[in-house]
Amino acid sequence: MARFPKPAEGSWTQHYPELGTGPVSYEDSIDPEVYRQEREAIFKRAWLNVGRVEQIPRKGSYFTKELKVANTSIILVRTGSGDVKAYHNVCRHRGNKLVWNDMPLEDTSGMCRQFVCKYHAWRYDLDGTLTHVPQEEEFFDFDKSRYGLVPVHCDVWEGFIFVNFAPTPEQSLREFLGPMVTALEGYPFASMTSRWCYRSEVRANWKLYLDAFQEFYHAPILHGNQTPTAYTRAAEEAGFEAPHYRIEGPHRLVSTSGVRAWEMPAEMRKPIEEICQSGLFGPWDKPDLGEMPAGLNPAGCDPWGLDSFQLFPNFTILFWGQGWYLTYHYWPTSHDSHIFEGTLYFPQPRTPRERVAQELSAVSFKEYGLQDASTLEATQTMIATRAVRHFLLNDQEILIRHFHRETAAWIEEYQRKTAGV
Repeated sequence: MARFPKPAEGSWTQHYPELGTGPVSYEDSIDPEVYRQEREAIFKRAWLNVGRVEQIPRKGSYFTKELKVANTSIILVRTGSGDVKAYHNVCRHRGNKLVWNDMPLEDTSGMCRQFVCKYHAWRYDLDGTLTHVPQEEEFFDFDKSRYGLVPVHCDVWEGFIFVNFAPTPEQSLREFLGPMVTALEGYPFASMTSRWCYRSEVRANWKLYLDAFQEFYHAPILHGNQTPTAYTRAAEEAGFEAPHYRIEGPHRLVSTSGVRAWEMPAEMRKPIEEICQSGLFGPWDKPDLGEMPAGLNPAGCDPWGLDSFQLFPNFTILFWGQGWYLTYHYWPTSHDSHIFEGTLYFPQPRTPRERVAQELSAVSFKEYGLQDASTLEATQTMIATRAVRHFLLNDQEILIRHFHRETAAWIEEYQRKTAGV
């Protein structure tokens, strides 16, 4: 879809007439059959981000990822040649999970020269080749070269590791990402190695939490208690509208202006923010990251707050104007539950003060994230009653309208392609 600047008297939605303006259904967030279809039509066809290369920095380093939505566990490993490869985490002998520690259903990581099955000690090298079988002579017509680990399609973009579970991916990773996302190339992701991670099991459909971050219409209300009363009331009356939305293929972007906290009146800042010189938008001292890629701040906001790039289906990269970024992942576990992962990335702190400033930003993010999540289970339980079947969306919620339409389109396309199979 083309990019349109928003005219002062116009709207965003009018530029995407195929999305419509009428009430929408949330049946896709409460129907177990839709969830089953999403697993096959979306999560086994789209490119999925599962981590970053910094998690496997050297030969033999690995991590596993439990992906209930794809009904599998995978191993990501740095091979001897420096490549990043992915395999299904299953031994070819009796189907035991190959790599796990104390709890077989939890992610793990480590270093090794080879993978050894805990059950019968079959061994595989870092390239997935079966190298050793105890009492090999007792097997029948056995050729080890035919029984390596089952590979998963894997590719890396800007340090982000993606996998694809289709027998043959319909697009290369770069084609799937498209120009809007690849215009971010050159951002210093690799230097952002100071990291904080949050993980939560949420009793709500994965799309509902993703929707919460696709508009800022809620910000003056839901997050109002984070600011002084007078400011909150003024914000509620004035409202808030992001200056730029963009839709390209299955992906979406919302960009917005920001605040220079250090220029605000002191009574609008919390004492801890004064002490640490930091807050939700990040440390007040912005690092010198060099020239930013052309894809950032498309509206030319000054001051610029953030850009939220939402990569279909379940991955968000959110860039903050103060020189750091975070990611969101939403991993479905059922039609009414998912695992949310939030990860914050900063440059390595040079001083204790910089470290404390980053920690305050991480804690502030957690507080706001909890507020965003606070409505989800209540929403899930009430839309599941079907007492109300259609819901209104305003012009600022155009990305929500597109996202649900896109998931339905992927299901429809998959059903059409497989109808004759």
